[in-house]
Amino acid sequence: MSTYDVAMIVGSLRRESLNRKTAKALIELAPPALKPEIVEIGDLPLFNDDLEADAPPPWTAFRERIRQADAVLFVTPEYNRSVPGAMKNALDVGSRPYGKNVWSAKPGAVVSVSPGAAGGFGANHHLRQSLVFLNVPAMPQPEVYLGGAAKLFDTDGKLSNPGTRDFLAKFLEAFAVWIATLTKR
Repeated sequence: MSTYDVAMIVGSLRRESLNRKTAKALIELAPPALKPEIVEIGDLPLFNDDLEADAPPPWTAFRERIRQADAVLFVTPEYNRSVPGAMKNALDVGSRPYGKNVWSAKPGAVVSVSPGAAGGFGANHHLRQSLVFLNVPAMPQPEVYLGGAAKLFDTDGKLSNPGTRDFLAKFLEAFAVWIATLTKR
């Protein structure tokens, strides 16, 4: 069985965010076929095509890390019915320079997390719209919208809801199958 390197992009930059807690839970619950790792995006300078001639080192390192990954897993909150600016900036940095899109053809999946009831539905689908353009085949099912997420973690930040743990474990198993199907190795 192959092991897949999964670059995990967390849209919230806050250290104790529900999204970061969810990402850590996903790492813990990952089946042996997946090796997810959080790839930080908070230090990426804002995309500006004028900088491309002498790309900032964080851009170069980020692009190389995504290029090496077998797949990408996005964990995002919803800001104003969309993704956070840091997430969009990471998408833009990885998609340039023209013709060198590091996201292209990488199997992907989206997890949206919110304290609200809708579970980040708007952000999830807005992100999927960008992924279509970036040629990231996003896993269609199962979908993950974690609503009421503030109640899913204990005081140590660990995912304590057994039903959610089981659901996310099954999601990760499906993601491993999705990656295997698309990469055919």
